[in-house]
Amino acid sequence: MAEEENDLTLEEEEGKGGNKMMIIIIAAVVVLLAAGAAFFFLMGDDEAPDDQAAEMTQVEEMPAEVGTAKYVSMPRPFTFNVPGTTRDRLVQIRVQLMVRGDNNEELAQRHIPLIEGTLLKAFSTANADDLATTAGKDALKLKAAKDVQKAVIDVAGSKIVEEVLFTGFVMQ
Repeated sequence: MAEEENDLTLEEEEGKGGNKMMIIIIAAVVVLLAAGAAFFFLMGDDEAPDDQAAEMTQVEEMPAEVGTAKYVSMPRPFTFNVPGTTRDRLVQIRVQLMVRGDNNEELAQRHIPLIEGTLLKAFSTANADDLATTAGKDALKLKAAKDVQKAVIDVAGSKIVEEVLFTGFVMQ
């Protein structure tokens, strides 16, 4: 019996020693992770403040626009066919116009038929292969914005629309 009790106490001591070792290993891992996190946050990227300073100077150099940005939705999406090298594609684009100030918002809403016609002309020059790329979509947005601005300046006497935004784009 005495030998059995000695065997049990040895097993309990070995179990306690194993638990102590496990706790030490976990504590060491936690300390190393904390040290790594502290190093990461404290050292950081030295270029970030320079980038932020450059962005701040760019923002300060930009002329302040009059009024806040407003968005005018076109009443219906533009649906049209575009030619491609292998086959023609059907495209549907939902458009919103970014304008500045309440006055320009009212003028844009008043001239929606003119803007729709101008956008249809701009979209009709598109090619399916170009619209499959992001660069082609961006080029179409820029062309549409320039055409709309030119058409509106001829009628209203001022550049009402600042930017043409694609809020939906589907090509089949």
